[in-house]
Amino acid sequence: MANDASTVFDLVILGGGSGGYAAALRGAQLGLDVALIEKDKVGGTCLHRGCIPTKALLHAGEIADQARESEQFGVKATFEGIDVPAVHKYKDEVITGLYKGLQGLIASRKVTYIEGEGRLSSPTSVDVNGQRVQGRHVLLATGSVPKSLPGLEIDGNRIISSDHALVLDRVPQSAIVLGGGVIGVEFASAWKSFGTDITIIEGLKHLAPLEDENSSKLLERAFRKRGIKFNLGTFFSKAEYTQNGVKVTLADGKEFEAEVLLVAVGRGPVSAGLGYEEQGVAMDRGYVLVDEYMRTNVPTISAVGDLVPTLQLAHVGFAEGILVAERLAGLKTVPIDYDGVPRVTYCHPEVASVGITEAKAKEIYGADKVVALKYNLAGNGKSKILKTAGEIKLVQVKDGAVVGVHMVGDRMGEQVGEAQLIYNWEALPAEVAQLIHAHPTQNEALGEAHLALAGKPLHSHD
Repeated sequence: MANDASTVFDLVILGGGSGGYAAALRGAQLGLDVALIEKDKVGGTCLHRGCIPTKALLHAGEIADQARESEQFGVKATFEGIDVPAVHKYKDEVITGLYKGLQGLIASRKVTYIEGEGRLSSPTSVDVNGQRVQGRHVLLATGSVPKSLPGLEIDGNRIISSDHALVLDRVPQSAIVLGGGVIGVEFASAWKSFGTDITIIEGLKHLAPLEDENSSKLLERAFRKRGIKFNLGTFFSKAEYTQNGVKVTLADGKEFEAEVLLVAVGRGPVSAGLGYEEQGVAMDRGYVLVDEYMRTNVPTISAVGDLVPTLQLAHVGFAEGILVAERLAGLKTVPIDYDGVPRVTYCHPEVASVGITEAKAKEIYGADKVVALKYNLAGNGKSKILKTAGEIKLVQVKDGAVVGVHMVGDRMGEQVGEAQLIYNWEALPAEVAQLIHAHPTQNEALGEAHLALAGKPLHSHD
């Protein structure tokens, strides 16, 4: 269809990652004629180089830890090491199965899929494979790539990005992880489980610096217990090769050496050389600027996902893509409340949150109007069975709704679903306390925290 100059699609999407394919599937479902252009594989970073493969590695690491620690549960097991090719086989099988399913979905929805490197050629067209694909509307969804720091070249050898780390053919004996955000702590956690000696370098004063400070401190305590080293509050200065690895020097002169350096300082937008600025699209530091409905300053162009300066999460991309498709189909749409998006860092232990931090709540409502409560997982039966430690912290506007839920502990990512309902439905502690949570579950801890906040604690001290 794309080769037929007379064809004008309702929606032409440049980029087949989370945001792009979600818009394609929803748009086609609503009767729009959709073309989806992708230079690599549909599914993008999340499926092939991000969410899915990293979680597979983390689960393999969890199995390794369980084998090492099995005797504390009365099970005799022997840990013989990590079979790296077999780990990659497991990871790749997960990716392949999801990829085939996604390809089938796109075909079944009658989306016109075009493989090739596209470029915005007008406010209503994208050029790809020497052809011009015309659309009444264009959605830019070209995603992001790992970024580095000035003067630090990622060479794929000893200085690597998360992309390289996912296909590494060995378990490094030692590694420096530059960056203590989500990507950095997840790889540090997985590699530590595999047996790597880890040091995290984070320029800010805490690991997971975007989380509530209490969550960051709990994570740091857990990482110390696991033997994961970290240096906080001093920024990177330079990296250089040594005879056997890499040496990193910080701004204060402190030096660290390891076999590899993983650069995990975030991801930057893919927008250079794609024709965006030439067509008048407003940009800032490579990001495409949009309003709350994902519209750019050009009426026929929208943008979603990691390309825009919102939370870099696959599920945010899904939501943004769906919003655009529904808006173009004429449905009533509601802007996304980004504070209401669940956030999970899948290290061991997990860090999960929704809503705002205690510090942010005090900034908005005033310190005297904010109540915070911590519920220790030591009082939760299932967490004791799992031998996980951590807390659930609730942030409430005094005599009002819960505006933040912050959780640290194994499997806390599985509890964030109810937490997002509590935040997004502006629930009062007393309303959540009325709900009966199954015993013994970790989910019960969320209910017990609200019981305590409502003034009627059960398995916790007053």
